[in-house]
Amino acid sequence: MTRIDRRALFTSGAAAALLAAAGGAVDASPKAGGALRLAVPRDGGLLEQAARGAVYDTLTEIAPDGLLRGELATGWHSTPDAKTWTFDLRAGVDFHDGSLLTAEDAAASLSAQGITGGEVRAVTALGNLQLLVELAQPNPHLPYLLAGADLMIAPAGELPAPLSAAIGTGCYKVERAQEGRHFRASRVAKHYKSGIAGWAETVEIIVIPDAAVRAEALRDGYVDIAALPEPRGLLKRGEFLYHPSSSNMALAARHNVGIPRKVGQREPMDDGRIAERWWMA
Repeated sequence: MTRIDRRALFTSGAAAALLAAAGGAVDASPKAGGALRLAVPRDGGLLEQAARGAVYDTLTEIAPDGLLRGELATGWHSTPDAKTWTFDLRAGVDFHDGSLLTAEDAAASLSAQGITGGEVRAVTALGNLQLLVELAQPNPHLPYLLAGADLMIAPAGELPAPLSAAIGTGCYKVERAQEGRHFRASRVAKHYKSGIAGWAETVEIIVIPDAAVRAEALRDGYVDIAALPEPRGLLKRGEFLYHPSSSNMALAARHNVGIPRKVGQREPMDDGRIAERWWMA
């Protein structure tokens, strides 16, 4: 694509919806509804990052303000030597295929992906909703490590999975996806995060390789957010909302997009959770 073509953009599944979450844009409060659309480059894995952040949950989560909080885990504790950890899991959480989350799913998922930051001796289920992680070496930072985007929880640990077949417990369920091109998902009804995250009705991420074309798509209203790490000359200063700033831009958004007051800094796409943290104002 070198220029935006309305018909091609829509027929390719490239225009519709995207992302949302818990936070506040300037004086606006998050509100449910609408379709938020995101344009990303082909390189850098941003499509995959944002899509998997919408579909999957992890045991713990780093909030936009940098604080650790439970996600699929509601609590945890360790032995005094920080080598043996027990995690209590949230009850009544459904995967997108209708099956209930169990500790067996969590154990299989972590075993399939591996936990960095210390040799893991064993990950085992203690009943339906309790997980035991045994380390070879002490690691008091394990709950923070488990917030990593690469430690997703899936039914029976069936990971990795193509985006078109991704099944998680996240705020959004896959409608359609094509690797490296586009992703569309709809909000899960009665999700355990309802009212605190996952604001948009639908999310859509489209790949537009050319930065100038992504900027044009944003200006013309085909997308609501665009990844523009090299914005020079592409957008006028003050024309849009910029993250982290107009001089050091990773993302540009239209003024009707709600942005959390604090945005996760570990990854350019709001720690991969832009889908559940941003909203249509």
